[in-house]
Formats: sequence, structure tokens, C-alpha cells
Amino acid sequence: MKTLIIESCFLSLLVAPLHVTAKKEIPKDKPNILFILSDDHTSQAWGIYGGIISQYVKNENIRKLASEGCVLDNCFCTNSLCAPSRASIITGRYSQLNGVRLLEDALSPQLPNIAKSLQSGGYQTGLVGKWHLKKEPTGFDYFAVFSGQGTYRNPIFKTKGNWVDDGKNDKNVGEKTQGYSTDIITDKVIKWIQERDKNKPFMMFCHFKATHEPWDYPERMKDLYKDVVFPEPSTLFEFGTEKTGRAFLGQTYETLAERFEKRNVIVKGSLKEPGFTTKGLDSVAARKKVYQRFMQDYLRCGAAIDDNIGRLLKTLDGEGIKDNTIVVYVSDQGYFMGEHGFMDKRIMYEEPLRMPFVIRYPKEIPAGTRNRDIILNVDFASLLADYGGVEPPEGVQGISFRENLNGHTPRNWRKEMYYRYWTQQIDRPAHIGIRNERYKLIFFYGDGLKTKELKFSTTPAWEFHDLKMDPTESKNTYNNPQYASIIKDMKKELLRLREQYKDTDESTPRMKEIMDKYYW
Repeated sequence: MKTLIIESCFLSLLVAPLHVTAKKEIPKDKPNILFILSDDHTSQAWGIYGGIISQYVKNENIRKLASEGCVLDNCFCTNSLCAPSRASIITGRYSQLNGVRLLEDALSPQLPNIAKSLQSGGYQTGLVGKWHLKKEPTGFDYFAVFSGQGTYRNPIFKTKGNWVDDGKNDKNVGEKTQGYSTDIITDKVIKWIQERDKNKPFMMFCHFKATHEPWDYPERMKDLYKDVVFPEPSTLFEFGTEKTGRAFLGQTYETLAERFEKRNVIVKGSLKEPGFTTKGLDSVAARKKVYQRFMQDYLRCGAAIDDNIGRLLKTLDGEGIKDNTIVVYVSDQGYFMGEHGFMDKRIMYEEPLRMPFVIRYPKEIPAGTRNRDIILNVDFASLLADYGGVEPPEGVQGISFRENLNGHTPRNWRKEMYYRYWTQQIDRPAHIGIRNERYKLIFFYGDGLKTKELKFSTTPAWEFHDLKMDPTESKNTYNNPQYASIIKDMKKELLRLREQYKDTDESTPRMKEIMDKYYW
């Protein structure tokens, strides 16, 4: 099937209003919603976004969804970290307004969210898997979630009947289930769908722990990629910042090597690769070895997700509800797979910033299409509310992109996005940034903005990237006079976006000091 590319610039005449103030007419036949969320399952590893490993990815069911629905090519995270991204997805608000800026933050059960909106609109609602927002989930008729990150093997699920907030002596609270987490989560979701009240529409949030570190995988995947040597990213052997002009150090593969070696001690008898070490290897050989080990584990872990997406799709077929069920598969953020010699996420580079996203709704969304509009995680709640015929949660900062998915991009749709990463670390400083269709500007303000964190501050610095000329973001061109006027305009626009999203730091004197000294 030939893929139809939906370009927003060619669709400007197919206009739908961006803000609808009139009360929506509630559809008589509301669609079901199956929202599948994974962790760190980056776009490079989906096999539908191109790249050097696309031909190696086990992705039969992701490809099936893509062929039957729409793929978003420019979906972005507003704070590339697990808990903050999940809070933005469910509330439709940026971190500064939903209160979850850091991994340590909890989502208030009192905040409006999309589950509450749909529940009040007649939906039966469920949540299974990784929650990671500390407090008890609200708006769900049923939930079974992990404490914190949870475990890959024999996970424990907390429910309404045994809830204890994360971190409050809850490690052994709940129901322990034998097996591999991705399979078990799917089992629970399927059971709930099959036993649902069939007189009501449903919304189920299916949240996998995979592909979060340590990238464990089920026994059936142990020989997958056994003899494969994966191609390496062109930037794997960046060492230091001298050649790139990068404004931060980043978390490098040397850190990952140390973690692999520590696991030899922790896991002992059940090692997948006994005695892993990079001792005696030069820096290039060490990175090569770590990269190959990571790729095997990561892609095996991702393959188990694809397996279980297939099980979920078959369940919808078996229940006879495929045509009236919206299926979304998305990752909470992206991840570095050796690019720049990095691991993890957090930084506003393309790999962590991008959220791979595919959606299928046979009744409405054209099959085999792609959309290039800039979509954000704060938009998801408004989209689901739109499909469910309910008002979005109070205080949402996102916008429904339902018309975009149908090929009718509003003329005034956003042309740029705002990003903020709050956690201050020496190697990954706190930063704000703006990205449009071609350029990216990042201000590493480098401060925790609290007195107790001042000792961890780093010197503020700027990065600028022309994504057309330098798609791998290998050279910081902030000081190139060729871009001076563009950078000046983007700095103004960045300030405007901070105002628009109510992220001005007005009550933070330290941020004002930094901005006054380093912004212009």
C-alpha cells in the first residue's frame, strides 16, 4: 500500500477551528479507547521511522497499526522524563502546572485528568502497569499498578483495595504475579476488556514498564539477535565537547559500562552475559562492546512489546470491536541509543525529544497515513476528550489534533514547541528550549533554583542547531553569525512561549538573575 504523506503546508485550505467554545454534541456511539504507553521505547527502535537499525526491529504489530492508521512524525515530549511526561499526558498540562517537574514529584489526586473526564461522560475506565506518579490514581474504575518503576520479573500490583502511596513502606504491598511484566500487564488488560460492561464504552490505559533500563526480556527472546552485529550511529565515538561545541557533558556510555559490570555482581547466577567487562579495551573498543550488548537487550525487550500489542489487537478482533476502538501506541519519551556516545534521555536533542506515536481508528482516520504537524504530549488529553464527546480536563494547555489526523490541519496550528527540563545535574543541566520546523535553540540555565542545589549549578550556555543542515546535531552553531537574526527572533519567541504556558519563574529571583545576565 502506498503511504500517503499528509503535509500541513498543503492542507492549509482544509481548515478546522483551533479552539471550539460551543458545547460538543455527544456522539451516540462513543468509541472505545485503548491507550498503550511504553517507557523509553524510542523512535529509532520502532522500525517505521527509518534509521540504521530499522531493518533489524521486530515490529510486525507496530507496522500493522501504522498501515491501518496514522503515524505522527513530529510528536514531542515537553519534559523528557518518565513521571513528568506521564503527568502531562493524563492532565494535558505542562510540568509547571501539574506539579510534576522531577522524578521525585507526585501527581495530586485532586487534579482534573482525562480519566475523570471520560468517566463522568459514561466511560468505564481502567489502568494497568506502570503509573509512577506516587499517589493513588483517580478517575479509574479499576487499576492495578506497580510501586514506582516496578520490576520486570514477578511484579507486584497495587489496587484500590490495598493502596499505599509510593515510598511509604509499600514495596511488598499488593498482589505478586509470577512471570514477565509485559506479558502479565497484557493478560490483565485482556481480562478486563473481555469482562467489561458491554453496554458502556471503555478507556483502558495499558502501561508497559518496557523498554526502561535494565531492558530485561522474556525467555522466548533470548536467542533473538544472537549473532547480529548492529550498525553503529555515526556519532557513537564523540568524546568530550571540544569538536562539537556542545554546552553539556551528557551521560556517556562509560556510565552504561559501569552499570553492566555491576549487574554481574547483583544478578550472579542468572546472568545473560556472564562476566561482562570493558577492562583492557581502549575507549573505542569499549564503546563498541557496550553498544552491542545494549542493542541486544533493548531490542529483545522491545520485541516483547510488539508481541503483546499483537495479542491486544487480536482481542479487539475477537470481541468484534475493532472498528469502534481507537488504539494508540506511544512512548512516554525517546532515548539515546548511542548517539553522541550517550545513554538515557532528558536532553532536548531529537532522540529523547521525539515521542513515536501511531493511532488507528478505522471509522475516521485514513489508513496508511503520516502527519508532520508539531504535536505535544499535552495534546493527548484533549484528543481523547474530543473522541469521547466530553469536555477536556479543566486547565489543559494542549489542543485536540483530531482534525489534523484527518488531513485537515488548522491554519493557525502551532509552528514551534516549548520544552523544559527541570532537574539540575552536572552532566545534564536544567534547560529550556524552542524547536520549530527547522531550527532548535536551547538555553542551559544550569541551576536547580533552590538554595540547597546552588552547589550543583553549571555556567549557563546556549546551543543552536539547524536540523536541515545538521540533522544529527553534531555541531553547536550558536556563535555562527549566519544565524544571528534567526537566534534573536527565536529568543523572543521562547519568551513568548514561556508566557503562554505560564512558566515565567516570576517568584524565583535566582532565575531572574540568570536570565538578566545570560539571556541576551
